[in-house]
Amino acid sequence: MKRFLNCFSSDFAQINKTELLAAIAQAEGRTVVSETIGVFPPLLTDVTNAELAASFGADMLILNLFDVDNPTIYGLPQELADPDFSKLSVINKVKYLTGRPVGINLEPTIAAESNDPNPFKMTAGRIASVENAKKALEQGVNFLVITGNPETGVDNQKIIKSLEEIKEAVGDQLVLIAGKMHGSGILSESAENIITEADVLNFMAAGADIILLPAPGTIPGITMDYIRKLVQIVHQKEKMTLTSIGTSQEGADPATIKQIALLCKMTGTDLHHIGDSGYIGIATPENIMHYGIVIRGVRHTYHRMAASIRR
Repeated sequence: MKRFLNCFSSDFAQINKTELLAAIAQAEGRTVVSETIGVFPPLLTDVTNAELAASFGADMLILNLFDVDNPTIYGLPQELADPDFSKLSVINKVKYLTGRPVGINLEPTIAAESNDPNPFKMTAGRIASVENAKKALEQGVNFLVITGNPETGVDNQKIIKSLEEIKEAVGDQLVLIAGKMHGSGILSESAENIITEADVLNFMAAGADIILLPAPGTIPGITMDYIRKLVQIVHQKEKMTLTSIGTSQEGADPATIKQIALLCKMTGTDLHHIGDSGYIGIATPENIMHYGIVIRGVRHTYHRMAASIRR
């Protein structure tokens, strides 16, 4: 398998779990993962946030708040010249339009009351269950992220339990990413207690292929040295890590983004995540590009931005 930097859409079209992990590993810490929300109106109205993120250099896409029982991404066209487009699942439509591997978040918590007015409220189709993981696989996802959104009450023990069950069901077919990028409303799991050495080891034992860690500078007390130690532990087990900006700093000024990117690079991480709330539903698009340039330079960043999805 080619390194991720040299892959085109045709390489990703039928990529399996083993090939995807190998491509990421061979890119040596130069893979950008952009998280977007599709259930709110997109920034460009009739173009999905996923397409916008891809156009600014995202290598992989995470769809946040994606409900496998009610799959919705605003901005998707109803039909295209390709008559088969309308027959695709929502996930596969996003993959068709972006030419990128696509994953979704699943969260080990309970659904909110149906009359809850919170637009971020937890729904049954977003819970980290075996049933939902299987539905996600059927709908075309390449990877799952077992984590928690703000105020969901997701703790690390719940992640471990869900991860064990999902690993048994679909772990040979889907890349499994697990961890937390903020406290998720659990005060006892804040600052450096968001994820500890013990948590990292437990996530890997439960079946995680990639450990999600908060990026240095995004959480109080989370330093480059602290995350560096956790990355080393993961690498010793021949697994990979994803450092994450999940605290709305994806909407910070470019100088801040560049500093975070360089700190993440110094930790030795394999993948770099940028969150979905610069504007609601997507990072400030320019920050996706700025982040990419820091970790892989203009040559590889522009290559990702410019390569046609027909290649």
